[in-house]
Amino acid sequence: MQFTVTDAPERERFEARDETGATAGVVTYQLTGAIVAYTHTRVEPEFEGRGVGSTLARAVLDDARARNRMVVPICPFIAEWLTRHPEYDDIVVRSTRKVK
Repeated sequence: MQFTVTDAPERERFEARDETGATAGVVTYQLTGAIVAYTHTRVEPEFEGRGVGSTLARAVLDDARARNRMVVPICPFIAEWLTRHPEYDDIVVRSTRKVK
């Protein structure tokens, strides 16, 4: 199954849709200048296990790179996905605070 991911800036989210146009999942974000914070990923139950989350993650990160944006991965799914995809490390904002 193929999914198309598009930005819906008026709703501050990216949407993944299947061939019929049904919404399979979304990633919400907050944009401040050249910094985009991905806040939540949701995959509709009927689409779970079909790669929607990974498709969304790759699409939003490719979009950030294309727009010269830095990424703050607040969403646990996006943060975890990034641990398996170091090719995006150059656009991810990491904390500089020391943990006590």
